[in-house]
Amino acid sequence: MTIVIASGNINKAQELKNILESENISVVLQTQFKVKEIPETGLTFVENAILKARNCCEQTNMAAIADDSGLEVTALSNRPGIYSARFAGPSAIYSDNIAKLLLELKDVPESRRMAQFQAVIVFLRAADDPAPIICQGTWQGRITFSPEGENGFGYDPVFWVPDYNCTAAKLPAEVKNKISHRAKALQKLINALKAESI
Repeated sequence: MTIVIASGNINKAQELKNILESENISVVLQTQFKVKEIPETGLTFVENAILKARNCCEQTNMAAIADDSGLEVTALSNRPGIYSARFAGPSAIYSDNIAKLLLELKDVPESRRMAQFQAVIVFLRAADDPAPIICQGTWQGRITFSPEGENGFGYDPVFWVPDYNCTAAKLPAEVKNKISHRAKALQKLINALKAESI
């Protein structure tokens, strides 16, 4: 079975593709099918991931994997959360979102800058699949005072990883793809798919 990765974010889609293919799971990107994206109207990561996966299944008639993920900052009452990609506005780019985040945290001391990345990954066998596989992963860290590093994407330049004493943007891709929120959720999904012999 070949599975479609239901994401319009090329960075995220490529990260998912790399991890899945390393486990010998055959995947293609939804861009190959010119899938039209739909608004993420859900109020949770789970709802948005299901919306994206179902939309992809409907347009491709294939099984789909979708991810919805975001950054939760304790001092901001777990914002930006599901709005992480559009924190600074609907057409925001990564640097806009980082600038807004650092501005909102400018008076918050290091000891209170705890944060975590959340990822929910959904697998749908078909658009009308009544029992999707849903897997979740969390990555703990804190927010730095300024961006550091060139790797990764999104909030990686300001997400400090204590175990590695650097930001996520300074981690090599092969390390990030083993320890990140998305990697953790995806590993659970891979185990579930293998159990189903997909």
